Amino acid sequence: MFYGWAIVAASGLVVFSSGPGQSYVFSIFIDSIIADTGLSRPGISALYMASTGVSAVLVAIVSRLADRYGPRAMLVAIGLGFGGGCFGMATATNIVLFYIAFASLRALGQGSLTINAVLLVNQWFVSRRGKAIAMMGLGAVLSNGAFPPVARALIDGIGWREAYGVIGVASILLIVPVTLLVVRNRPEDVGLFPDGADEPPATEVRRARAGAPREVRVFSSMSFWLLALSLGTPGLVSTALVFHQTSIFEESGLSATLAAGVFIVFAASSAVSSLVAGFAVDRTGPKQLYAFTMATLLVSLVLAVAINSVFMAVAYVLVMGVAGGCHHIVQGVIWAHYYGRHGLGRVQGSAMTINFCASAIGPLPLALFRDLSGTYTLGMVVMMALPVLSVVALVLARPGDAEVVDATPV
Repeated sequence: MFYGWAIVAASGLVVFSSGPGQSYVFSIFIDSIIADTGLSRPGISALYMASTGVSAVLVAIVSRLADRYGPRAMLVAIGLGFGGGCFGMATATNIVLFYIAFASLRALGQGSLTINAVLLVNQWFVSRRGKAIAMMGLGAVLSNGAFPPVARALIDGIGWREAYGVIGVASILLIVPVTLLVVRNRPEDVGLFPDGADEPPATEVRRARAGAPREVRVFSSMSFWLLALSLGTPGLVSTALVFHQTSIFEESGLSATLAAGVFIVFAASSAVSSLVAGFAVDRTGPKQLYAFTMATLLVSLVLAVAINSVFMAVAYVLVMGVAGGCHHIVQGVIWAHYYGRHGLGRVQGSAMTINFCASAIGPLPLALFRDLSGTYTLGMVVMMALPVLSVVALVLARPGDAEVVDATPV
């Protein structure tokens, strides 16, 4: 069996372990944190936005370091720091320490662990990249389904601070040993080629024959911005909805327990759609799949506004799971698809920085709309314009060879 599939399994475990730094876990802790610290909901939304902003900056740095030192070394360091962030949440006694701990969790969990896992898979696969990203994505799906109810049970049983301590120990034990024992940066490091092939990918052979070193244009490229901003829409919308999910459900007369429990439905929906999308994207390309993703995201917003029963709540998370599963595949393959493996950390890290900025923005305006109007409905209706605008940006973007320039010194 091609060793790349062991890399996929290890990367999936890393993504699974990033759960404590993700919105779907923090949403379970938020009400307990507000009750314990006295922070307001808009206040903690602003803190979330600032912390995610730190994540956006750090992921750009980490992705460049991964290009230099390799994801393996980065994952060991990040795994230890991530566990430290969980312990910081468990012991923070004032707003400054709480901010530092939470910023660490967001920066290392949401960003740095994920980008290194994705970079690993993209290095080991080319023609079967979509399938490999889909398999790795099962880690995120399982994390979506497992962490929220476990976190809820720990909070109810031992308190939210102690729950973070337990999760921190588990995260270190899951990430660090597997990285040291299994992970290798590139197939070439162990005498292999991507996909288990007998020769390098044809696209890389052609580029090597071209001779001159090549450098990808990122922030000076209009197509990069159109693509990156479009890809940021699901992060903004889904983060806003997930962050306030407990409150949205309670506003509709549904329980906090249901708000946590339906993440299992989300996980199942996301898992199935991710697997299907992973096989489809290798045939259709990422743009077509992303247009479908935006359509399902729009439907999920409509259902979120209409929630008034358990059935509607399940339908909402089911469709949102489809959008999330498809977006995970698109985000995982699109940059390597257009720009190749060389220097991928810089490209993908820059795009992820923009995505995290979008995620950071999401919860605050929805909280403000709720405070101003007394309901989340107006904010969710306004957000319905974003998937439509994203499809327009996607059509206008023309990434690829035009974004790659000679890097020969003059």
